[in-house]
Amino acid sequence: MLINIPNSLTWARIALIPMFVGVFYFPDAWLESQEKNLAATLIFVVAAVTDWFDGYLARALNQTSAFGAFLDPVADKLMVAAALILLVQLARVDAIIAVVIIGREITISALREWMARVGESAGVAVAFVGKLKTAAQMTAIPLLLYNAPLWSVDMRVVGDVLIYVAAALTLWSMGYYLHRAMPRLAQHERKSRHVG
Repeated sequence: MLINIPNSLTWARIALIPMFVGVFYFPDAWLESQEKNLAATLIFVVAAVTDWFDGYLARALNQTSAFGAFLDPVADKLMVAAALILLVQLARVDAIIAVVIIGREITISALREWMARVGESAGVAVAFVGKLKTAAQMTAIPLLLYNAPLWSVDMRVVGDVLIYVAAALTLWSMGYYLHRAMPRLAQHERKSRHVG
């Protein structure tokens, strides 16, 4: 089913991407610098919350679908990539961190697609280290978008630490998935050559 409540939330998440990016292109007469930071942070957080809700509602309403399973991770990756590119432009994240995180997402997405094609998708099922990576980056990004003290804590510093933690976990999780997938892929290649 292409249109249902969970998929509509996923589409809404995608629609919010140009909104939190576009805030920074408003004239300063419309929004001051910290107001732009706050608006972008709130929009990003709302988008991130819809990620949890669409999965929950898909299960609760029995509205899971192949299209939803495809669209949900695409929306997540678009949201994270857009935020990281924006943060690089704002000089709040080093470009190498963005390259590591975005490059990992592309690599693992391609790996999952290949593994599904050869019937080995279980070999790259989401692991705990992947969930830790997601938690770190989804906490770091809004803190870096906010970029100001909150309750006497410098959110920029906390965000900086967490984005480096996320990058380290990104490399670790990529290594983990590749390590799990390679024997299965090698076995499939051997079978293919034998059949051929």
